Amino acid sequence: MLYPDKFYLTQDLNRRFARTNLARLIFSDLHFEKTNISLIQTQLVADGLNIERASEKDKERIIRLKRAWQYIINENKMLSLDIELKMHLLLTGYGFRDNLNYKQEEKFFDGLMHSDTSITDKAMTLMYHNMRNQLFWGGNKRTATLAAIKLMIDHGAGLINVPLDKWDHWNKLISEYYLTGKMNTLKEWTYENGIQGVVLNNNSNLPKSDINPADYD
Repeated sequence: MLYPDKFYLTQDLNRRFARTNLARLIFSDLHFEKTNISLIQTQLVADGLNIERASEKDKERIIRLKRAWQYIINENKMLSLDIELKMHLLLTGYGFRDNLNYKQEEKFFDGLMHSDTSITDKAMTLMYHNMRNQLFWGGNKRTATLAAIKLMIDHGAGLINVPLDKWDHWNKLISEYYLTGKMNTLKEWTYENGIQGVVLNNNSNLPKSDINPADYD
């Protein structure tokens, strides 16, 4: 198998891992658009506090991202196109684009979910396919990423979360993929740099996060 799963968690542990790192994950997602907000400000807004130095646009983005993250963490139904639509509505208030070939996307999704490959491979393929195919009106990168993460959480495979100091290179690879339609190089890089999860602490048999707080300073 080309991209075997790196983590084998229970769904509950994967959900707790996401909840524990929620502010950092929201902070990462904010960077799909230009923002000057800090991680601490993100945490405070997500906690419901009014921060004067944060713009109203950033506050709204944080609140929408928090709702979408809470939805994918708590939703017991497995990922589907309907769930992807609900995520996008929470993020942007908009639905599928009018000229979307829904039957074609449904066929792709079903074929991918039944393919003989790892959950991590399926998640990366879905994420980049959805980004390039632009299923929705705006916000496609955020929704595609959350859909992939929902799939990872459903099966205890960790999260897809690229550290911010690698985002410039990541965006360059995404742009190249948009031009060529070939995602192998992008998937290989993502597999090496963007898959995070929980490893057990051998001394205490307690879970230990492999997210590095320094990546979000």
